[in-house]
Amino acid sequence: MKTIGMLGGMSWESTLSYYKAVNEGIKAELGGLHSAKICLYSVDFAEIETLQHKGQWDETAMILSQAAQSVEAGGADCLLICTNTMHKVAPQIEAKINIPILHIADATAEQLVADGITKVGLLGTRFTMEQDFYKSRLIDKFDIEVLVPNDEDRSLIHKVIYDELCQGEINTQSRERYIEVVERLSSQGAQAVILGCTEIALLINQHHTNVPLYDTTKIHAEYAVKWAIS
Repeated sequence: MKTIGMLGGMSWESTLSYYKAVNEGIKAELGGLHSAKICLYSVDFAEIETLQHKGQWDETAMILSQAAQSVEAGGADCLLICTNTMHKVAPQIEAKINIPILHIADATAEQLVADGITKVGLLGTRFTMEQDFYKSRLIDKFDIEVLVPNDEDRSLIHKVIYDELCQGEINTQSRERYIEVVERLSSQGAQAVILGCTEIALLINQHHTNVPLYDTTKIHAEYAVKWAIS
């Protein structure tokens, strides 16, 4: 079994989900008392979040690259960046390490392609929904059409992520509004919706809607499990 490196803490609420999903995946595959070999570096998210909203992405890349180097030095054979948004700086991190990054958008897109999904809605932080680093990977590499919510809905999605979910707050009213956004995307032709922020699955899941949901945390963790035991 290979050792899975993880950059976590963005937020730690979703890193918990990653740790659990990876270990459950290894147990399901190997049985018995097997658990995952993991090297985890958890950052201070307050520092990262401040730089995100100031647009100081090079500074975030520096912090995460140093963390990734520590993970590699700790014996990791690959790297999971346990957040969708910070894949914005994946190329800078990749340039500083010698182990492969298992990209969250690739893992998600491969599952969408396998399921025959060609047009998908995307929820996430404003950075993920509005910038090209995530969407263009789905479009250019996998030929998947991507729809994002309107500006008002994007503001809602973003605010709930930072003000509630990253702080462990689960609000029923927010869940209802998220589901309304999901259903609007479906009405615009989305065959499914990507939960493109690792915290969103803490709020909504498949039993809340008939629209197929793709939980990137779960998909990314499963992708890493398959890689680790391949």
